[in-house]
Amino acid sequence: MKVFVIGYGQAGGRVADSFVEFAKRTGQNFVVRALAINTARSDLIGIRNIPMEDKLLVGESLTKGHGIGADNELGAEVATDEIYTIQSAIDKRGTHQIDAFLVIAGLGGGTGSGGAPVLARRLKKLYEEPVYGLGILPSEDEGSLYSLNAARSLMTFVNEVDNLFLFDNDAWKQGGESVKEAFVDINEEIVRRFGILLGAGEANEVGQMVVDAAEVINTLKGGGISTIGYAAEGIENVGFLKRFFGKKGSLEKMDSVTRITSLVRRAVAGRLTIPCDVSTAERALIITAGPPKELSRKGIEKSKVRVEEMIRGTEVRGGDYPLVKGDHVATVVLFSGVSDIPRIKELQKIGAEAQERIKEVSSEKEKGYLELMDTNETVAPLF
Repeated sequence: MKVFVIGYGQAGGRVADSFVEFAKRTGQNFVVRALAINTARSDLIGIRNIPMEDKLLVGESLTKGHGIGADNELGAEVATDEIYTIQSAIDKRGTHQIDAFLVIAGLGGGTGSGGAPVLARRLKKLYEEPVYGLGILPSEDEGSLYSLNAARSLMTFVNEVDNLFLFDNDAWKQGGESVKEAFVDINEEIVRRFGILLGAGEANEVGQMVVDAAEVINTLKGGGISTIGYAAEGIENVGFLKRFFGKKGSLEKMDSVTRITSLVRRAVAGRLTIPCDVSTAERALIITAGPPKELSRKGIEKSKVRVEEMIRGTEVRGGDYPLVKGDHVATVVLFSGVSDIPRIKELQKIGAEAQERIKEVSSEKEKGYLELMDTNETVAPLF
């Protein structure tokens, strides 16, 4: 699946940069074009793998290139004012040969959380290709303002894209470390999953069960929020019994089936990009990647039956992603249209509380201002 990746804001730009680096390192070609957009010049300079000509500074007349902090209302305003500039930059790079857009943004800050939904709305209006979002949720220790921004942006973003992937920083950073310290590992976790999901249809080898862009698009149709599970293990020799039976023996076939069904179970039960109740999913897609001889159609079919019994919907697709030079077997399971997500409920609660505190502070300031005006009016003039 060929995508036009757009990183909006600091976190979005970093993740988009990781997508480009991962595609280069692994020899995959699912990132056709990439663009990084920001209101802070320093953030754009820090991006290493996206060329300078594919970095776009917006809102310069307002921010002087220094960013807008955590003001996502201002972020939305800048995106609205600059939307024709952004559109021109996208058109200049071309949208031919792409299957979809992927707009990436951190939902806690100002530039990305405010601007990404505005951009997504514009893209959907102009292009026939689906527009997907990848939203990075802030950690609790980033403060209530970031949670308020995320709650606001989330409600808008999910309505402006064809489907919204979520990644919860809190679920992935190690105990005691900040998100800033963990972002390299977190970004790698993100792109590893998307590398299989988006790269499957671009494989040079023909698999037993081909997964193409249409399979991914059909799984994501209907909108809502999606989460991705992942599991992998290195390929090891079975030992004496495998050598005894030979490469075409029944033992190896049984092992490949068992390995895939086990990996799917681990992917479902392990850490998802956004923890949720997967039984609420409307659709699902299973993709297994690895050397062709290690892949098993039977293993994928058995796993599809299990996942179909698990989710609310009835659409479960599956296929493989042959990697001739791979040294491990990996599985991703995409759950689309999930609805029971505790983290979102938590963000909405924190956001509501933060909104109330902001109103109280504003009310106190207004009250103090009025009292000051009353005092000034009652003071007798000196002359």
